[in-house]
Amino acid sequence: MAKQNVSEQFVDILVRAGVKRLYGVVGDSLNPVVDAVRRNPSVEWVQVRHEETAAFAAGAEAQITGTLAACAGSCGPGNLHLINGLYDAHRSMAPVLALASHIPSSEIGLAYFQATHPELLFQECSHYNEMISNPQQMPRLLQTAIQHAIGRGGVSVVTMPGDIASQPAPEKSIEHALVTSRPSVKPGDEEIDKFCAMIDKAKRVTLFCGSGTAGAHAEVMEFAERVKAPVGHALRGKEWIQYDNPYDVGMSGLLGYGAAYEATNECDLLILLGTDFPYNAFLPDDVKIVQVDVRPEHLGRRSKLDLAVWGDVRETLRALTPRVKVKTDRKFLDRMLKKHADALEGVVKAYTRKVEKHIPIHPEYVASVLDELADDDAVFTVDTGMCNVWAARYLTPNGKRRVIGSFSHGSMANALPQAIGAQFTDRNRQVVSMSGDGGFTMLMGDFLTLVQYNLPVKVVLFNNSSLGMVELEMLVGGLPSFGTTNKNPDFAAVARACGAYGVRVEKPKQLESALKDAFKHKGPALVDVVTDPNALSIPPKISADMVTGFALSASKIVLDGGVGRMLQMARSNLRNVPRP
Repeated sequence: MAKQNVSEQFVDILVRAGVKRLYGVVGDSLNPVVDAVRRNPSVEWVQVRHEETAAFAAGAEAQITGTLAACAGSCGPGNLHLINGLYDAHRSMAPVLALASHIPSSEIGLAYFQATHPELLFQECSHYNEMISNPQQMPRLLQTAIQHAIGRGGVSVVTMPGDIASQPAPEKSIEHALVTSRPSVKPGDEEIDKFCAMIDKAKRVTLFCGSGTAGAHAEVMEFAERVKAPVGHALRGKEWIQYDNPYDVGMSGLLGYGAAYEATNECDLLILLGTDFPYNAFLPDDVKIVQVDVRPEHLGRRSKLDLAVWGDVRETLRALTPRVKVKTDRKFLDRMLKKHADALEGVVKAYTRKVEKHIPIHPEYVASVLDELADDDAVFTVDTGMCNVWAARYLTPNGKRRVIGSFSHGSMANALPQAIGAQFTDRNRQVVSMSGDGGFTMLMGDFLTLVQYNLPVKVVLFNNSSLGMVELEMLVGGLPSFGTTNKNPDFAAVARACGAYGVRVEKPKQLESALKDAFKHKGPALVDVVTDPNALSIPPKISADMVTGFALSASKIVLDGGVGRMLQMARSNLRNVPRP
């Protein structure tokens, strides 16, 4: 049997760790690894057009599967392009292994062509970031990197010079069993006792949930019923907690709606479950707060805590719920449910009247129709900016759908590349990229990746010819909009020129049939919807100091706008409120 080289050993270990594909762009220093992938039937090389797409795609794949995904970039400029997508994956706690190929080892430190220092560049967006400078470091260094990515949830970066990649792998190297899943973390009995005492003492308890409630829906609902608590959520918690939730009071944050803000500020005990919600202006400073999080470094960095609980949400609630006293007073819960329904009644009307005649098309209407027509288990990838607004307000979670976005990092251009990673995990599952024209054109070259691999991603393009969220930021900052207008082509014609299905929609009556036809198409498709750039309405009392980016002033007023089927859900919950 021929002796393995370092690249072959590298690829074999990735396969053992569950990696199914390696996203990247080929290049000289990376060629030995790509050739090893070519000769290994258990892993696929996915050729993208930009390495940023590779990192975003790997991050999305990891979020969909919960397992390790991988990407790679050649030396210098190649691996530098990975950095934005890696920041996003890292902040999303997606386990990703990134290979940063490097210049020849003999030339490091001598200002060689394409020389950079990857071991410094990726330090802030990784849990582990080391260079293989000698074949004897294999396979231990790679195995350590994999365990950091999986065990801590985030990115590991391995830098490897091209000449090292071609050298023989060390003989009798130690390949130990790999960690491929994370354990559950249960708090200590002392924390549970303190937690229980605080809940029993409180008269009004509110739960505020983030992405850490994934897999804990049943436990959260059981606990909410036991303590009669309204349940609000952050954007990343929406898909995990809003469905089948009779205690739902909506979402807090700048894009929020309903009574979530009131519920979190009018309680006397606020419990933060698996959320690293960054907007502390929405959090109260005069009530007791308990935070539960699996990552101890998250505890207390947004607000002052009366109790910090290190543990994952499901295990914490399983230990806690049987021990707390059952509360019978529903007055606070019912008042918040009523306030929630009333709040949604006020914002839904503007986007339900004469929408079939409004030109340019209301983007709210597009999102609403999309929500109705999409599959029950669809994966939505959502561009940062106004598409975040429409996803937050109009996509209805049901426990099977997924919504992936750059919700923690806030990068433009994430939706299309994340859709690539999501679709590779299952070609038969519907994947919809909700793209803005600004984000789409930033990485538009990778629409060709959909065509090259015949990935049946459906790109629904909200085309308002502007950077809508930036215009809003300028408006509330008292500035005239400047540098935000895009001169766009007919994107449907571009899609057809690329070899995909493309259709342009300029009238509301064309929308439903266009979406249905695109969804029926077996390959990649793009629906270019011309939308109203002035669609987002804001409260009349908003002032210049109210919004800077996504930060909010002390006024706590959130953006106004429609809420899709959330109103129906709120009305349904309200019908379940016991009558005296």
